[in-house]
Amino acid sequence: METAIHINNLAVYYGGTAAITNVCLDVIQGEFLGIIGPNGGGKSTLLKAILGLIPITTGSVQIYGHLPGKNRSAVGYVPQFATMDRRFPISAMEVVLTGRLKQGLSLFAKYSHEDNEIAYEQLRRVGIEHLAKRQISELSGGEFQRLLIARALTVHPKLLLLDEPTASVDVNSREQIFSMLKELNKEMTIVLVTHDLLAISSEVKKLACLNKKLVYHGEPQLNEHIVKELYGCPVDLLAHGVPHRVLKEHEEDA
Repeated sequence: METAIHINNLAVYYGGTAAITNVCLDVIQGEFLGIIGPNGGGKSTLLKAILGLIPITTGSVQIYGHLPGKNRSAVGYVPQFATMDRRFPISAMEVVLTGRLKQGLSLFAKYSHEDNEIAYEQLRRVGIEHLAKRQISELSGGEFQRLLIARALTVHPKLLLLDEPTASVDVNSREQIFSMLKELNKEMTIVLVTHDLLAISSEVKKLACLNKKLVYHGEPQLNEHIVKELYGCPVDLLAHGVPHRVLKEHEEDA
């Protein structure tokens, strides 16, 4: 099977401080991978390294056999909600159109008829085409997150990367977003970063646990030992509304 992402002994340092070290990870085409870990554990750093947005200290990353940034049209990226300034006077349609910008062009570049058709189709795909002319400051958290996903889809990606897509939305919006991602996963590989164990749903096919190093990579069901190594303390958590436990039953002490 085709490998979407190949990461070999990856390390990223900010100054003399390690953000992630010795990460080895393969993501196969068609997977839905969830990446969890504590704040400061390197999740966003890993995504940025995959995207080629930050320098790699040691190791390597390949996207469909190419270096990061060499086949941008294969990758869609949904950044963290919290990093976006929603006060900027721009409509939903205009935001989605920015996903069609070629590298080096300005925000005020002229878009083609095809660009406009693709942008509107992606708004329709995520269910907010009726909000195309709405100012982004008027959108709810869930609507704005769908907007960011629509923008990422305008390049028709084979790989979709999402950084905390459900962190600032209500429960209903979170369920709708996961339902949408499940449908998108039929056509593309998805890698989703979150700090919240509750965001790991039944749609995630694989799980990676990251706390500066890769603690676990495998099926989306954890045990007490893995979670303790990941967070540094015991955790007992049931995922509400999904048909499996995030953590296995505790075993009796011998």
